[in-house]
Formats: sequence, C-alpha cells, structure tokens
Amino acid sequence: MKNITFSADEQVIASARARARRERTTLNMQFRRWLADYARQEQADEAAAVIREIQRYARTGGRSFSRDEMNEH
Repeated sequence: MKNITFSADEQVIASARARARRERTTLNMQFRRWLADYARQEQADEAAAVIREIQRYARTGGRSFSRDEMNEH
C-alpha cells in the first residue's frame, strides 16, 4: 500500500478524527473508503457514458427481454 499526504484545515481534521472515533474507525480508514468510492465513481460514469452511446443506436421497440433471451448467443 502506498502512502499519500494531503493538507486540510486543522479544525476540519480534528472534527473528522473525532467523528471517526465515535464511529469506531480511523480517519485513515475513512479516507481509504472515500478514495475507493471516488475511483469507482469515475468507472461508473464511464460505464454510463458507454450505455448512453449504445442507446443511441440500439432500439428494442419497447419490448422487454427475459434473462434467458438476453443470455442467448
């Protein structure tokens, strides 16, 4: 695991650490979770863009497909 350094207002850091203690975690763990969520959101945004692009060309005529139909080759 790689270490990183970030800067923030001292009061914000103290408040965040206090909240983390109340939630029985650490500020470090909360930051790791936030960073992972932040990275995943970019992937989700990219996937949504691909879906929007496909929707420009693919039409079902309003028909819904069953799981079996969608998995047919």
